[in-house]
Amino acid sequence: MIMHTRIDVSGARLHVARTGRGRPLLLLHGWPEFWLTWEPVMSRLADRFELIAPDLRGFGDSDKPAGVFGPQQQATDIAALIAALGLGKVGIVSHDIGATVTQVLARRSPELIAGLFFFNFMYPGIGKRFNTPAHLPNVWHMFFNQTDLAPALVGASPETVRLFFTYFLTHWAHRKSAFDAEALDAFVANFQKPGNLEGGFAHYRAVAEQRKAEMAEDASPSPIPLPTCVRWADHDPTFDPAWTDRLPEFFPDLDFAPFPDAGHFPHREDPDRAAHEIASFFGRLERNVFSPGVW
Repeated sequence: MIMHTRIDVSGARLHVARTGRGRPLLLLHGWPEFWLTWEPVMSRLADRFELIAPDLRGFGDSDKPAGVFGPQQQATDIAALIAALGLGKVGIVSHDIGATVTQVLARRSPELIAGLFFFNFMYPGIGKRFNTPAHLPNVWHMFFNQTDLAPALVGASPETVRLFFTYFLTHWAHRKSAFDAEALDAFVANFQKPGNLEGGFAHYRAVAEQRKAEMAEDASPSPIPLPTCVRWADHDPTFDPAWTDRLPEFFPDLDFAPFPDAGHFPHREDPDRAAHEIASFFGRLERNVFSPGVW
């Protein structure tokens, strides 16, 4: 059974979905998602781990920010959430913008984290390749979502909200069955809630300058030495598998492998495999790295 609570953090309340027992794993969603994107994985891992899936501020049923609100602020929320729940060290599983938040938190507060698991995500090694003319048609939303027009146009009617988000969920998924009619209804209804359009777009406004630096290869943050597992789907139109070539520079303790036959949402497109990969990685950490009582 998944339980739903609201936790006070950093002057806001975050909605949190929780289930399971065992070592704590924090699941951080991307865009256009909210906690529900992790439900298939949570149901498969609940006998091994405690699963905690918050809605990032601005998303789902969490409070909405006033103005731009990006990875730096989200990382502060997540650190406060870990403290409020008394979790100690956590494993973090993240994807898309949730992975951007995770990288900020990992550099700022590595003592909170036992290990990192990423599905397809932005990291500094992608650099200017993200901004090539051939790739820009796949990520035009990043620029549109920063504009004042975005909430007005997308939110013009329930039909425009449905059209916009159905497009991304189905276009970015390789296995279209990941978002059946029931799932699409749930995701669309989420973004029809007051403030959720603006809340999601707030991330893109906040991260614009960071992305410009990464695309120009002007940013060179320090490596993250935490144990890290990356599983990169091979049919994601937003993140080319060739871009994994520089992962070891930024994650020196790296377990990398491709994730076959999936698109931008591997955790929903193949939850059996996703859950197996997550359990295998954190199981190895538990057996081989950590002493009793450390994690």
